[in-house]
Amino acid sequence: MQRRRRFKQTVSLEERLAQEAVRLRELAKKLPAGFEREALLRKARQAETGSHLSEWLRSPGLQPPE
Repeated sequence: MQRRRRFKQTVSLEERLAQEAVRLRELAKKLPAGFEREALLRKARQAETGSHLSEWLRSPGLQPPE
């Protein structure tokens, strides 16, 4: 039976998603207007949204539903 390799993340999910968004935006700047550029920008927005959602879910002010 194979064992999964596990490792501890040193950077939070929010930070990794924000870094990925920055990286994707930088790549998109180098491309001419078109489908590929729009796809990269869409992925960057999704990564930013994911980062914000994760921060919101971890916030201490979030109350459980009643």
